[in-house]
Parts: sequence; structure tokens; C-alpha cells
Amino acid sequence: MTVFQRAARIGATAVAVLAMGACANSGLGNVLGSVLGSQAAANELAGTIQGVDTRNQQIGIVQSNGQTVSLRYDDQTRVVYQNQFYTVVNLENGDQVIARIQDQGNGNYYTDSIQVTQSVSNTPTSSANQTNSQLFRGTVRQVDVANGLFSIDAGTGYDITVSMPYNPSRDDLYTFQHLRRGNSVRFYGVYLNNQRIELQKFY
Repeated sequence: MTVFQRAARIGATAVAVLAMGACANSGLGNVLGSVLGSQAAANELAGTIQGVDTRNQQIGIVQSNGQTVSLRYDDQTRVVYQNQFYTVVNLENGDQVIARIQDQGNGNYYTDSIQVTQSVSNTPTSSANQTNSQLFRGTVRQVDVANGLFSIDAGTGYDITVSMPYNPSRDDLYTFQHLRRGNSVRFYGVYLNNQRIELQKFY
């Protein structure tokens, strides 16, 4: 997906998520009341990702009953899929998830952990992403195995962060886990934004 396509998607989903946020104080407590019961401190919410508003750090989740809940997140929120850790930006509309909920009061709910039970895509990238695939090369600057990230110096004057897909091949996962600072790498990927690339395949 190109930067412009992703920006358009984020913009569209942001409108939906912000609309949900506008009615949070009046309806969110009632929506989650039946979910959390008397356990106001923490519980879980299952549903489908509707949108991620990165500007306001909110995630829209549609429950099985059709109701939509808006959850807050921050840099500490972790996404787990197939025993690998990712960031919220990796979530896609249609992903089936279970989010751990914390009541922050005043009708605001926060999630620090999201378990992806089923990815909307069964392949590392969609056909649209395949179309916009590019070959990248550079020198590894940092590797974060726990969160499925590494950064490279691609000669652009600043480091670029590369995120692993939800379901990398065994060979790609092995290559990633054995990356070291200073290694030269070549891979196919797509831009998620100006400074973030999602890996498709090591070359």
C-alpha cells in the first residue's frame, strides 16, 4: 500500500473513530458495562478492528453484537500475533482481536495488550501491497526482536524502521532473528509512512 493510500485509509478510519469518541461519555460506559461487569479495573474485549486513529491514539473495535467501542492506546500498547510482538500501526481493518481493557474513569478505556486471533490476511501482504512492492537495501542500525522491528541506514540521511509482517515465512523469520548491527540487508517491502516500511521478503 502506498503512503497516499494508507493516509487515505487512516483519514477515513479516523473520522469513524473520532465519531465514536464523541459519544464515548454517553454510551461507552453502558456498552462496556455488560462486558466488564463488576471488574472495573481490567478485563477483555473481543471484536473486529474497525479503524486505528494514530493522531488521537484510539482504536475502534466492533463487537459481535454490532456495537463499536473506542479504546485508547499509547506507545506501551503491544500487539501479539503468533507469539510475535508488533505495534498498533500493524493492525488492519478486519483483524479479529481480544483486547485487555483498563478503566481510566470518565468513560475512558485503555488497552495495553491486543491479541490478534485471526489476521484479515493469510499472506504477509495483500495483493495491493504486492503491486507497490519495492526493493530496499541498507545497513542494519538496530534490531528489536521482541517487537518485530529493525532499522536501517538506507543512505537517505535518516534511519528507516522496518516492521515484520504478521506471518513471515520461516526463512524470513530466521533471517530477521539473526540480524546484527552493521549487517547489509536487501529486502522487498512497502511503505507504511515516510519512515516506516513493512517487510515482504528478504532478498
